[in-house]
Amino acid sequence: MSAIKNKTIVFGHRGYPAKFAENSLAGFRNAIEHGVEGVEFDVQLTKDGVPVVMHDERVDRTTDGKGYLKDFTLKQLRQVHLANGEPVPELRELFDLLNGKDILINLEFKTGIIHYPEIEKTVLSLAKQYQFAHPLIYSSFDYVTLKNCQEIDPNQAYCYLLDQGVTNAAKLIKENHFAGIHPSELLASQETITQRIWTVDDPVVAKRYFQEHVAGIFTNNFPLMVKLRDQVQGADKLAEN
Repeated sequence: MSAIKNKTIVFGHRGYPAKFAENSLAGFRNAIEHGVEGVEFDVQLTKDGVPVVMHDERVDRTTDGKGYLKDFTLKQLRQVHLANGEPVPELRELFDLLNGKDILINLEFKTGIIHYPEIEKTVLSLAKQYQFAHPLIYSSFDYVTLKNCQEIDPNQAYCYLLDQGVTNAAKLIKENHFAGIHPSELLASQETITQRIWTVDDPVVAKRYFQEHVAGIFTNNFPLMVKLRDQVQGADKLAEN
């Protein structure tokens, strides 16, 4: 009998955007209440250095405000609202929701365009104030951010985000002491590395990734993908037995 492969972890990408405003506390709260296995979200800093949860560098798309997030103090940012009427959440508010929950957490440093001063120190210090059930997964498209994090705390799990292919992902991971890689599509012939794929909403694509038993996927509709994952990998498990 062959060894049973690991289950693919399904992460709620920015919470549960299929039904709730992205990166909203309501979306994360609902995901937690309905058994989400992992959550992914983006972190930036306000003008006065407070970590908040938002994907875009500008607030225009997801709130009723306009402008760059970096130009808002926290007090000013709390005056604009997400599509569901909530304010943009502080990171500490989301951490309060996730504290002690049996949920994997993927925190993305949104620093690819704007590198916020000391964001790494600010976020890592805040995380240490909580008792999470699992070690946090930190990711970024920005290589410098990940290296800064490693200098502050080399013992955390850091993963490199990619929007294009890479020649030798295993070498990249090993030489940089990364915990894994987060590409936009499955990297071929990289079975020995940890891959979490973003953003997977197409069931046909997802089925292929589940058949490959990738470490994880990020999706806007986690209930749909969990159901599909269980169908595919449940059948795999029966076949192995």
